[in-house]
Amino acid sequence: MKILETKNLAIPEIKVIRFARFNDERGYFTETFRKSDFNTLPFLKEILFLQVNESCSKPNVMRGLHFQWNPYVGKLIRTFQGHMVDMVLDIRKNSSTYGKIIAYNMPSKPDFNYGEWIWIPPGFAHGNFFLEATVIEYFCTGEYNPHCEAGIMPLSKDIDWSICDVAMKKQFDLVVKNGVFLSKKDKEGLSLTQWAADPRSKFFSI
Repeated sequence: MKILETKNLAIPEIKVIRFARFNDERGYFTETFRKSDFNTLPFLKEILFLQVNESCSKPNVMRGLHFQWNPYVGKLIRTFQGHMVDMVLDIRKNSSTYGKIIAYNMPSKPDFNYGEWIWIPPGFAHGNFFLEATVIEYFCTGEYNPHCEAGIMPLSKDIDWSICDVAMKKQFDLVVKNGVFLSKKDKEGLSLTQWAADPRSKFFSI
């Protein structure tokens, strides 16, 4: 795996890992994951992934904002094909960025000479929206436990967008305006204020 660069986003615990694709007239080849190379990255060195998920979404679908405990789940996500915008909300009480959300643009086309992972450690609610038919893959540090999960509704008015990339916030607003599709479960997600009052929110304190 050839790692080209890593970078912090506006919430520095959220990392992006860019890796090389090797293109020629046939198409491309790439290694998307090699444990020994990930071990060179301090934030992933001790991480063990236990579950791999794949998701396909239609245009204007929005998912999230989800989080888990018992076990806590970190997520390493990439766009396999299509156009995803990933969203990350800080739910760590006492964090300087608590209640703030960021969004990162993650398109992927066959002719790109790179791919990207985004790393989201425990303590953050995660979601995404899609600008075209898209397939994504994500590695998880814990196995899914349906009894220990919750969600914050991504359209909640009390989410703080002040540190989000302006272009991504405009794209979010456009998707909503054009008729966003949310599952029933996600529509019934909590507001940030409701979650803060929930006794389970103490599981995400720093």
